Amino acid sequence: MVRRAKHPLLSRRARSARLVEQRHIRERLISVAGLVGRPVRLQDGRAVGRLVDVVSIWTGDAHPAVAGVVVRIGRRRAFVPIGDVDRIDMSGVALSSPRLDVRDFTARPGEVALMHDVVDHQLVDIDGVQVVRAADLYLAQVGRAWQLVGVETGVLALLRRLGPAHWRARATPERVVDWADVQPVGRPGTLRLERAHAHLRRLRPGDVADLLESLGQPQRQHLLDALDVDVAADALEEMDDDQRDRLLRHLPPARAAALIAEMEPDEAADALRGLAPGTRAALLASLPPDDRAAVGTVLGHPGDTAGGIMTTVIAEARESDSVGAVIARLRAFEAHRADVDGVLVLSPDGRLLDDVSLFELAVARPDRPIGELVGPPWPIVVTADASMDEVADAVLSNRRGSIVVVDDTGGPLGRILIDDVLDALVVRPARLHREVGDQ
Repeated sequence: MVRRAKHPLLSRRARSARLVEQRHIRERLISVAGLVGRPVRLQDGRAVGRLVDVVSIWTGDAHPAVAGVVVRIGRRRAFVPIGDVDRIDMSGVALSSPRLDVRDFTARPGEVALMHDVVDHQLVDIDGVQVVRAADLYLAQVGRAWQLVGVETGVLALLRRLGPAHWRARATPERVVDWADVQPVGRPGTLRLERAHAHLRRLRPGDVADLLESLGQPQRQHLLDALDVDVAADALEEMDDDQRDRLLRHLPPARAAALIAEMEPDEAADALRGLAPGTRAALLASLPPDDRAAVGTVLGHPGDTAGGIMTTVIAEARESDSVGAVIARLRAFEAHRADVDGVLVLSPDGRLLDDVSLFELAVARPDRPIGELVGPPWPIVVTADASMDEVADAVLSNRRGSIVVVDDTGGPLGRILIDDVLDALVVRPARLHREVGDQ
């Protein structure tokens, strides 16, 4: 895979400014780590226990609301609803009600214990396009509600948290990133990412691939589950081969098949080559018939030949077809537009006559037969068994965006784009020549 350019990063200072630019929030930031161990008192000042955690409700809001606090009372960990809390500051928590439910706390669906489930766990930094660990979390009172508003990462935050108690009480707002800019990726049964934040969906496939490669296996699957199948498939196409193969092997077969079906045929074939023969055959058999045929065609050729890296997504036309009709048919290729840079004009017996570029179509009169556009420069063709050296020579000796793969009779089988050639030659030389056995 050609190395992806990184998404332009927003500086931490700029992203922190979004959170702390409102003075009333900046001055009221409360460190969750700093609260741990602080006394929880009744209205008359008597301490009833010490705070051990803060519970928030995650329903997809940019800043989750605080549901309550967990207080250690003797050997029990009691839950106090936020409605029974009068004040929260760095000296501790003051209750507005003397009533306490001393049953041990058990999180209900949608509730998350911030210290236990989030601090020291992986987060996806959306703006920074990277995986980070939360060293501390920050609360703020917005109106009458308490909300989770920020996260702090990095070694300094970790040292402050692990240092003396008076260090933990010091909020450092210039290092706090808005919680709306991150997404949690949780452990099985804990912080399952049920749906991605809108910011996550706007990332480029290469950015999502970088995130997937940075996560552990369970977290990868959680993040992948949060993405629409087309977005997830695009990200898999951008991943390092070995990491993509490992991810596919751990996915439920139905999910893996759905992702492979959404990938371009050449990318899907490459992904299947990295799997054990039994797994490969099962996944191929589970694809929809059209996808199975397209991917099977590419898999039928060795991976180090033209047929093994071509895409079978090709737009075709007959000489008598009008330009307008051909352009109308191109709308069916919207999902594959990156792989279609021209229309193959065929003779009555199915032989390739020309590869008419999209630009030629765009400037031609709609009522003109496409056959009138046939002419030099002629398409560059190779056969399916052409070696990668032959493919590279064909690409380097011509200034075309793609070359056409034909059979022995001159009929088109597929198309090879320049990036597919670079992909195969620059990054995957070892992969193209190794045999994948049962794993």
